[in-house]
Amino acid sequence: MNVKKFTAATSREALRKVREALGPDAVILSNRPVDGVVEILALDNDDVASLASPAPESEMAAPRPNLRIQEPTFDDFEPAPAPAPAPRPAARPAPRAFQEAPAARQPMHSLYDMDEPAAPAVAPTYANRRAPQPEAPAFDMAAMTAMMSAAIAQAKESAAAEMHGMMNEIRAMRGMMESQLAELSWGATQQREPQKAVVLREMLAAGFSASLSRYLVDKLPAGKDAAESLRWVKTVLARNITTMADEDAILDRGGVFALVGPTGVGKTTTTAKLAARCVMRHGPEKLALITTDAYRIGGHEQLRIYGKILGVMVHSVKDEADLRIALKELRNKHTVLIDTIGMSQRDQMVTEQVAMLTESGADVKRLLCLNATSTNETLNEVVRAYQGTGLAGAIMTKMDEAASIGNVLDVLVRQKLNLHYISNGQRVPEDLHLADRAMLVDRAFRTRRDAAAQIADADLPLMMAGLGNLNNDRSLREVYVG
Repeated sequence: MNVKKFTAATSREALRKVREALGPDAVILSNRPVDGVVEILALDNDDVASLASPAPESEMAAPRPNLRIQEPTFDDFEPAPAPAPAPRPAARPAPRAFQEAPAARQPMHSLYDMDEPAAPAVAPTYANRRAPQPEAPAFDMAAMTAMMSAAIAQAKESAAAEMHGMMNEIRAMRGMMESQLAELSWGATQQREPQKAVVLREMLAAGFSASLSRYLVDKLPAGKDAAESLRWVKTVLARNITTMADEDAILDRGGVFALVGPTGVGKTTTTAKLAARCVMRHGPEKLALITTDAYRIGGHEQLRIYGKILGVMVHSVKDEADLRIALKELRNKHTVLIDTIGMSQRDQMVTEQVAMLTESGADVKRLLCLNATSTNETLNEVVRAYQGTGLAGAIMTKMDEAASIGNVLDVLVRQKLNLHYISNGQRVPEDLHLADRAMLVDRAFRTRRDAAAQIADADLPLMMAGLGNLNNDRSLREVYVG
């Protein structure tokens, strides 16, 4: 091996010298700058080939030794000739098997019943030496599939949670912007049209909800003063309240009527008032009373006392089966009144009571008793709980105890309930009257005129800002403004 060194001012010139001296196939071993010049160490291609093949006299060029051991046989163990023994008496001939033994010579490994000789161990050398191969790990396809499925499911859950959080933030931002815009808008409207602020204060003081008040104020005709605008609002409210024209729908037509509602709204007293009207119109033999109040101690006794006074039989039922039997026995009666047990609108038994009346086998018309002293939110909950497949109508109770009745009128307008009667006392049957729309609206605004002054103009924008977009309120879409 002859390594040559070439120096030049530049690498290009040094490579040219290498090509001229050793040819284009020369092998460059190093290339480095030394003392301002470029030094290249190169080797001829023939010298590189000599390095690849070993020299004839080296150990690596020697033939591979044969280390396989030849298997010995019986021929390899022929005994040396022994001296002739002394003569002995003639012996009997040896058995045939021993005489033929030399002919049946076999290799030694057949004596040990070995089918295949073991491969001889070969001593490792430089020629047959190999790098150790790592064992390939076992690949479990089922485990890999399960792992990928779990990763995909986790990614989907994370994306869904992130999207849900983002949508909540967008809704919160939207609500905040709507509130601020509504506050700014109402502030500008209050300064530009002060009569709207007057009407809004009157409606809020009468007990109407802020959403219905804002909706009607926004629909006020232009060019009217506060008094004319208030009269327009009263007219719209009276037009949207549905009432029963006369008592013939109940007293003359007859049928099965069930009074439902929360505890303490006056269902039993109202049932007695209706029963007295029926008896005065058709007589006691045309009327039947049923009570389902088997839970309250003495709950059915009050109705039994009223029935005894009127001369009407009172039937007590406990479940749907008893109600079916009772209605089947009373099918010849002109009018059947059912006094139901009172329960909270949030009680799960309300659904069971509605189902019992609906599936009783008769056309039971449910009349919802609305307490005039309850708040607007409570009355809306009561209507939603007892709505079921539909209410035949409503009866306003305890009107004499209510400071304002705008909350009940608000629910009647938005829920589209048909108001049959109003009850304003405990007397039977005097304190039960047909509903008059104009009288009810006028009373709603007359009883709370002093409360309107308690609402300041500065508070109105804040109250209107919390309403948001009224177009999303489905109950306001059916309010007819003319």
